[in-house]
Amino acid sequence: MAEILQLETLSLSAARTAVVEGRVSAASLAAEHYERIATVDPAINSYLALSRERAMAQAERVDAAAKAGTALGPLAGVPIGIKDVLTMRGAPATAGSLILKGYHPPYDATCVAKLEAAGAVLLGKLNCDEFAMGSSNENSAYGPVHNPRALDRVPGGSSGGSAAAVAAGLCVASLGTDTGGSIRQPAAFCGVVGVLPTYGRVSRYGLIAFASSLDRVGPFTRSVADAATMLDVLAGPDPLDATSSPQPVANYTAEAAKPVAGLRIGVPEEYFGEGLDPEIRAAIEKSLDDLRAAGCSIHKVSLPHTRYAVPTYYVIATAEASSNLSRFDGVRYGLRAEDANTLAAMFRKSRDEGFGAEVKRRILLGTYALSAGYYDAYYRKAQQVRTLLTRDFLSAFTQVDAIVCPVTPTPAFKLGEKTDDPIQMYLEDIYSVAASLAGICGMSVPCGTTQAGLPIGVQILGRHFDEGTMLRVGAAVEAAQSGR
Repeated sequence: MAEILQLETLSLSAARTAVVEGRVSAASLAAEHYERIATVDPAINSYLALSRERAMAQAERVDAAAKAGTALGPLAGVPIGIKDVLTMRGAPATAGSLILKGYHPPYDATCVAKLEAAGAVLLGKLNCDEFAMGSSNENSAYGPVHNPRALDRVPGGSSGGSAAAVAAGLCVASLGTDTGGSIRQPAAFCGVVGVLPTYGRVSRYGLIAFASSLDRVGPFTRSVADAATMLDVLAGPDPLDATSSPQPVANYTAEAAKPVAGLRIGVPEEYFGEGLDPEIRAAIEKSLDDLRAAGCSIHKVSLPHTRYAVPTYYVIATAEASSNLSRFDGVRYGLRAEDANTLAAMFRKSRDEGFGAEVKRRILLGTYALSAGYYDAYYRKAQQVRTLLTRDFLSAFTQVDAIVCPVTPTPAFKLGEKTDDPIQMYLEDIYSVAASLAGICGMSVPCGTTQAGLPIGVQILGRHFDEGTMLRVGAAVEAAQSGR
């Protein structure tokens, strides 16, 4: 009789071990997840499409290899969900937008192909803010995602479906993307681990672009060790992505297991000012106490240009979005307005009907920033400030090995609470966009809950390509939480 696994708490290593040892089959584990999705997900809305045929075929291949005694990959039989901005054969790729409704890509994103090569079972595509633009997952054309920890709350955005699915036991791990906080913020809101790799560490080939100098692919998991395993699979150069880095890839699983004694931890004073929720502040300070008890030294650092990060991000990101989204014109794929009598009218009508309000807002902002009369005043100036923000981090990392700070200023807010105020929504990114602009690595690790039971995450930032140290610190924070 097959062993019964608790899907809500199932770790990646436990799932793989159960499959390898024959205590469960990969096919039965996938089927159990599909049953749970059918039961639980209607209240959450994390999945946009299921790839049952492909998943079961992959599970059967894993089971056949296990029965034959063939060596299995590090993700053998592990059910994983994919954010719907990544291409995947056999499933639609909508990017949460009507303009790509009905589009089925003919190829896998590199990160998707790597997961399957490692033995993962790909359950389906996960809901997200349209073209990854949002901080609440309320901008999806296919309905908002609900936070499984509190169904009246947002799960965070833009990778809300990816975080919610892991938190609700609808997959063991998932892929998300982070342009200005879209992995770290949902991870914090849903109480899971989310990793932002260094820019260039994970291939972006097959990612439907929002802002090409900012977009990154990373995992959501239930533990830091699981995140390290996912990163071991995902990281590395890709000839199909000119921005992927040839920098050597560490053994992240081994790095995450190293002790933290002797590490210098930086605390940026600019991240603990007005607007930070007192319960979040207290939880971060408790994590700093835990790190001190584990043998770390705590140091104040300054990131003096932090106050310019949000406006800088919303100039650069919208400018790149304006350029990238020009390809969606109703001609090559997705929605086409059929009742237009000229080509120009078809372009206008297709884009008007296909794009949602937030995407239109960002296209307009970006087009304005790139226009001839304003390019120097906005886009060029923003790139100069981006350099200053990067130098802030480079300077801080000469003094410390990692930086610890909040992920978000507040816990998960209620659905609909900020949809009418774009500025307040944008300010949810105040602690996450600077790391995105600088290209450094970061992660969110659960570090407690509010009195109302809402999850709190702590943000750990590391040097370029130093995911190993970041994961070590994350594992220490996690161990202290487990100890309590």
